[in-house]
Amino acid sequence: MEITFPRHYRGPLTSANGGYAGGRLAAFVHADEVEVTLRLPPPLDRPLAVEREAEVVRLRDGDALVAEARPAQLDIEAPAPVSLAEAEAARARHVRDYGPDFRECFVCGEREDGLRIWAGAAVGRAPLHASPVALPESTPELVWAAIDCPGAYAVADEGRGTGVLGRMTARVQRVPTAGEQCVVLSWPLGEDGRKLFAGTALFAGDGELLALARQVWILPKG
Repeated sequence: MEITFPRHYRGPLTSANGGYAGGRLAAFVHADEVEVTLRLPPPLDRPLAVEREAEVVRLRDGDALVAEARPAQLDIEAPAPVSLAEAEAARARHVRDYGPDFRECFVCGEREDGLRIWAGAAVGRAPLHASPVALPESTPELVWAAIDCPGAYAVADEGRGTGVLGRMTARVQRVPTAGEQCVVLSWPLGEDGRKLFAGTALFAGDGELLALARQVWILPKG
């Protein structure tokens, strides 16, 4: 079995968006709740081997371990949703502060062909961040992508910060239809040294919970 991540789904300039990559790998795990740990930046535009050992699925680039996925239990609850109008207002408060490596991110970057999820502080709901989103395709991996980057904005002092996704445990309850108006929420869950913890969720416009995730973001050394 193999996976290839097209450059269209890049996060940083030279690797796949972590949520998208995690969603692709999670599809090989037979569980409702899946934990994906990224060991290396997922390479673009070349086949990567998918290996299964009991319940654990590993993604390899030659001998290098790129990621692991396994069944897990999600230990957080989603906050109350915000309306589409409130999410639009939060998006207007988005702080677009990120380095050049993330400017072309499929999820939170400035590209016209990306999701353009620009999470901002939700008025009266601190420390919650929110953004509207309408996925161009109805696929689980795009749901995983949508609930990735907003977590970085929830845990950073301002803007996106410099953290990279290390682990995400997620449950997708329903994949929205293409073009369906949805809301992404994110919130901080504490920190431990260089590890920053966040929760993210995707809601339908009527408040239905579509997906929920717990994340670990890793700050660079030094």
